[in-house]
Amino acid sequence: MPEGHSIHRLALAFDELLHGERLTVTSPQGRFAAGAALLDGHRLVATDAHGKHLFLGFSSEGATPQELRWLRVHLGLYGSWTFTGDPSFQAPHAIGAPRRRVAEEETALPDDGAPVTAPADGPWEPPEPRGAVRVRLLGERGVADLTGPTACEVVTPQEKAAVHDRLGPDPLRADGDAERFVANVRRRARPVGELLMDQAVIAGVGNIYRAEALYRARVHPRRLGRAVPAAKLRAMWADLAALMADGVATGRIVTTEPEDRQEEDDRWYVYHRSGRSCLRCGSKVAEDLMAGRRVFWCPREQRRPADAR
Repeated sequence: MPEGHSIHRLALAFDELLHGERLTVTSPQGRFAAGAALLDGHRLVATDAHGKHLFLGFSSEGATPQELRWLRVHLGLYGSWTFTGDPSFQAPHAIGAPRRRVAEEETALPDDGAPVTAPADGPWEPPEPRGAVRVRLLGERGVADLTGPTACEVVTPQEKAAVHDRLGPDPLRADGDAERFVANVRRRARPVGELLMDQAVIAGVGNIYRAEALYRARVHPRRLGRAVPAAKLRAMWADLAALMADGVATGRIVTTEPEDRQEEDDRWYVYHRSGRSCLRCGSKVAEDLMAGRRVFWCPREQRRPADAR
């Protein structure tokens, strides 16, 4: 499942590529036909990201902000956006531009997925949809196709606000509140490793950022949230904000310091390194299941507390 930095990159991409355009909105797969009909022919005037939720705001002529219709998308485990267009249809930091797929790690698509560019004697023509495309957003120079999302719906501004209300603070948002995060963690008698993955506690953190933030803070994932000092949590919030902002800029999750990278794949300290040596102390990285997800830590540098669950 894409972590929060990818969703913020998507918001920036839509703002760069399609903002202000009157879009043709369709559902080639057919499962979003009614929603597509509500947005078809409207202008994309706003983009927003909160945690793992992407919001695209559409406006009809003369509509007020209170009358916007928002497309809410949660990619979940299998969703992705694919961008295709002419040579000018590119976003900053895109891999395989002008066509790209945004997921946990952005990768160039195979040659058979190359975009259709403008022929010498005519304008750019959009390619046929590939796969089960839930939503197609077609502009003058390119197209964005959505496949496999967990959630895809048209919501009102009030319904959008309700989604924000149930989410925790997002370290990448201007309104991200570190003190709210601290309070959310410290009032709960649950392991902090679980709390970091709870989108009502902090929005946008996934399994990689969870494992790496805990390692960098030297906190065991099974330490109870209420036992983690507030100062430690504030430092963790600031660290996550910096790490995730770097992810937005580069499209990659890299949490190791340059001096700790001995090999090309040394991007993470503990995530997916079970049984391998900790990059700093040499101990074997441990792994366990926590709320159905794999969690990783260094036994020497992240001591298991007596009250661990």
